[in-house]
Amino acid sequence: MLRRAIIRMLVAGTALIPLLTVGPSAHAAPVTVTNATQFPDTDGNPVQAHGGGVIKVGSAYYWFGENRHANNDFKAVSVYRSTDLKTWEFRRDVLTQASDPELALAGIERPKVIYNSSTGKFVMWMHKEAKGGDYKEARAAVAVSDTVDGDYDWQGSFRPPSGTTSRDQTLFKDDDGTAYQISSGDGNADLIIYRLNADYTGYAADVTPVNPWDGRFREAPALFKRNGVYFMLTSGNSGWEPNQQQYATARNINGPWTSMSSVGGPTAYGSQTAFVLPVQGTSGTSYLYMGDRWGNSGLINGTVNDSQYVWLPLSFPTATTMVLPWYPQVSIDTEAGTVKGVGGGPHYTLAARHSGKCVDISDNSANNSVAALQYTCNGGLNQQWRTIDAGGGYVSVLAQHSGKCLEVGGSSTADGAAVKQYPCNYGAGGDHQDWLFQDQGNGHFRLVNRNSGKCLDVTGASVADGAQLIQYTCGSGANQQFKRTAV
Repeated sequence: MLRRAIIRMLVAGTALIPLLTVGPSAHAAPVTVTNATQFPDTDGNPVQAHGGGVIKVGSAYYWFGENRHANNDFKAVSVYRSTDLKTWEFRRDVLTQASDPELALAGIERPKVIYNSSTGKFVMWMHKEAKGGDYKEARAAVAVSDTVDGDYDWQGSFRPPSGTTSRDQTLFKDDDGTAYQISSGDGNADLIIYRLNADYTGYAADVTPVNPWDGRFREAPALFKRNGVYFMLTSGNSGWEPNQQQYATARNINGPWTSMSSVGGPTAYGSQTAFVLPVQGTSGTSYLYMGDRWGNSGLINGTVNDSQYVWLPLSFPTATTMVLPWYPQVSIDTEAGTVKGVGGGPHYTLAARHSGKCVDISDNSANNSVAALQYTCNGGLNQQWRTIDAGGGYVSVLAQHSGKCLEVGGSSTADGAAVKQYPCNYGAGGDHQDWLFQDQGNGHFRLVNRNSGKCLDVTGASVADGAQLIQYTCGSGANQQFKRTAV
């Protein structure tokens, strides 16, 4: 049984607030988590917490998510506990088909839990469909519990006040205790922010929902707040197949919101957003992207319970911009509050010999066709590059911040054609993305494009920040020579 005690809790996206809890109190050592794998629990079984979210109670993190039968039907919302975000102890199935008659024939997705300090209740919201996954009900549903990992009492399911659909969804609790549900509506065309009532079990009756993304067809929302800025991270609609994640920001949750910008690789490295977890510790707060690599996708060709996890560090070049780089592993120190990428290298900077400035993707953008340019070297991920063998001595050159490839725009063979970033083709008609590093001595190289035979060049031999990278007939100029330095 739980005993009442005043402690401090971090709820994702909120300030620390008092609540009731028990659980592990020992300090956690740094750990390394391997991506694109099934995570084991302490009994050696795969963690089944898909489409889920995390709440911190005391020193422990509780991870809630979908657990399915072999035929993909709903089995349970399961919860796991950890202090280090790697060693996961299965606690229990907190909501099952037997919890309520309505659940016997239900499909449950994307459960999220927040704590209400006024009522002393843990409140779970989720997306409910009929058993079999026809996605016609499109209802929100609520369950509550007195303890974080106890049985959750089913409160029922319903449509939002406007009567629109509610499918992929998440919860967010703001610094002042106000809570919100964000869900895709109008058949996934809209992404709507709903303020919740005081006990978090329904929609606020006196507040008009906010729909900043009318007709944008976004799903898998994850909302978090960093230094007073709200970030909305979402995916597009492509069934079980991964796609380009995008994000928007605002200074007020009701807007105005910026337009959506791409972040990470064109398929989020084979994943879809589930949650963003702030990891707060003695050295500050880091932000962990939690994604699902769905078992039903063509990447795995299995079931939901065959799904793998992709966890990555989010970084923030400015207060309102975000970068999602790929690493095969992630190092997490919950005591310090640090989340860092591991491996995937080596990574290089490419500095133009004539100017000493680095090959850079403009504004840290992950959007397609954004220009490559030179800029004062600053250590940014948009100035870090890794290579993948493309055969015949050629390599693909990938921007670390976006996972996209350096290419000659339009497969042009003309002098002066702009060099940009674009999703990698990896040899499938992608000669314009293949580069040969020709040694020019003293650690400098010319980068020769396979498609055109022309060299990467800083236009006009400019030494200015922002000068465009182009291709040009190869010569001996220092503006066509780049020093490759391992980061």
